[in-house]
Amino acid sequence: MVTSINISVEAPCENQIQEITYDGQEIYQTPLTLSENLAKTAQKIDFNKTNSSTSDTDDINDDQAGEDGENYNKQDSKESSQTSLLPFDSIRTKLKNAYTEICVLHDVLAVVKDKRYMVLDPVASLNPTREEKTMAHVYASKKALEGATSVLFSAVERLKNSRNDVAANRLTSEFHVELLRLRQNWRLKKVSNSIIGDLSYRTAGSKYAQAGIFEVTKADDDENAAMLSKSSSPSASQSGTLSSPPKTSSLRVSIPSELQGVAYIKVLCQKDQEDLCNFNLNLSPSNTAKPDSDMDWQQKLEAAQNVLFCKELFNQLAREAIQSHASIPHLVVGNQITASIFPNIHLVIALCHGHSATDNKKSTSTSTSASAPSTSTNTAEHDHVLEHSLHQLLREVHYKNSHHSFPHPSSGQFWPSKRRCIAGPTAADRYELVEMTKSQTILEQIIKQTQHYIMRRRAAFVLDSIAKDVKDPIIVSHWNALSTPTLACVKINIWTDGYDTVCRTSLAIYVYEKTFKCVCRDGRVMHMSYEPQELRNLLLCQITQHQILAVQNLAKCMGWQFLANSSHLGLGPVEPLGNAKSCLLASPNGDRMIAVRCNAQNGVQVSTSHSPRTDFYPGQVVRERKWEHQCGPFKEVQWDKMEGKSFLNKMELLMASLTCSQ
Repeated sequence: MVTSINISVEAPCENQIQEITYDGQEIYQTPLTLSENLAKTAQKIDFNKTNSSTSDTDDINDDQAGEDGENYNKQDSKESSQTSLLPFDSIRTKLKNAYTEICVLHDVLAVVKDKRYMVLDPVASLNPTREEKTMAHVYASKKALEGATSVLFSAVERLKNSRNDVAANRLTSEFHVELLRLRQNWRLKKVSNSIIGDLSYRTAGSKYAQAGIFEVTKADDDENAAMLSKSSSPSASQSGTLSSPPKTSSLRVSIPSELQGVAYIKVLCQKDQEDLCNFNLNLSPSNTAKPDSDMDWQQKLEAAQNVLFCKELFNQLAREAIQSHASIPHLVVGNQITASIFPNIHLVIALCHGHSATDNKKSTSTSTSASAPSTSTNTAEHDHVLEHSLHQLLREVHYKNSHHSFPHPSSGQFWPSKRRCIAGPTAADRYELVEMTKSQTILEQIIKQTQHYIMRRRAAFVLDSIAKDVKDPIIVSHWNALSTPTLACVKINIWTDGYDTVCRTSLAIYVYEKTFKCVCRDGRVMHMSYEPQELRNLLLCQITQHQILAVQNLAKCMGWQFLANSSHLGLGPVEPLGNAKSCLLASPNGDRMIAVRCNAQNGVQVSTSHSPRTDFYPGQVVRERKWEHQCGPFKEVQWDKMEGKSFLNKMELLMASLTCSQ
């Protein structure tokens, strides 16, 4: 028994491959559209095969209709014998034609009913009277809209005028406007039914535990009235001037008691209970503080943030002072930090916080009198350099905590530096990795800056004192304007007035935290400690060397011969500072000689000699007269009585006089 199995045949989903390129890419044929697919399917139907029998019979019947009746039956019997053997063939053909017509009619009706293909709407008849009525209706509507618009605009103008009058006569500002201004400048959030703000630097990675939270509420009418009555002074009424009372704020800002008042950082350098320099680092806008009730909310918040910043800065410095491993431990007592900078020189950093300006003045006077009883509080000047340095150091820490170098993850809070990120590709060793992890604290940086400041003051004092004491030659110092907080450079030029083209000595001195470095014109580099006496000795030696070189150059210009010189003269008394320098010059004829001795302590000594010797007496041993042309004994010149404005000017006159007397 054979069982039937249903088999479903479906067309493949992929299209036929049209072309394969050389690189193996297959190009498929585009799929047929619905119309193309219908045409392709209709081509497969052979309509002549089914209608051939019926068309032949119809033609035969038409031809036989014109013949005689006698032949009609004969032909009809022949045609019936030639018909198809299938029964009901003609009925099937007629039913098929009828079915085709019904299908076509159904398709036409489907197309007509579907609005995507055809819309059968009635065509409106052209009626000129109706168009005129439509335009008249449009004009009437436009006129009505213009009237309504004018009414609305007039109402708006009246509302604006009334609102301006109310705002002008109102003594307090609008609450929501003030709150908008507050929200634009400060961070606010709503907690339950109150508005809370934040003054802290926690978003910048601050480690200070103080929460700078303030509360914002709406001021009552009673408080505004009290503020207005307090602001109106009797002096204004007595003067007779009419002035409108100031507007009061509709906001009331409540700040914690520990953030109220005025705070600043005081920096003091002491040497044996004597103030070297005194810096008041005041970060507030002004030293005079108003009561909290009289201050505006903006000023109140700025003052509170200043107090918070000062406390955070002092807390950071105190924590670093305790954790540091200095050779001389730092001392932290109360609101004061004491650090050793140089022997017998200390750096004192104190936090001054008071609820009013008088409290700050009292605390400042007491602390100053306790630290330096011999000096007054107003003798020291306010230094803006250290003020800016301390302010900038903490701001730099906040900036580095919130701005990390790229590349870094968008959600990461901490990320290594750029040098550590490229340590692998650059093959950094262990020493370089250890150096990358080292960083200076704020206290170490401010101590180094203070040390450099003292070294710079010492260098400036030494240069000014030498330039004041030494009149000849001239010493000019040029401080480099482009410097760092721990490095400065000064260029020193030494020359004689009127003889600057003859000889000029230049040297550069680099001022570091604890050392000096001098680079001379001939390339010699000398390092000195923090003692200013070493720098002074070096400059005095450079002055004596300049004088000897200047005399030698002047002798060449005058035609004199340079015989010898010595930078470390071993003759004469021992010099208390350095060694004496000397040179020996001869006249063009060789019968005159000048010996110059220069040292830092006694100044310049000049001696002359001439030939032939006046004390030459020939004897039995020496009988030739040529020995009498040797130079005679040197006689010291009374240099103070010589004419001339400077050392080189006197030497020029001396050489000229000795040359003319030959």
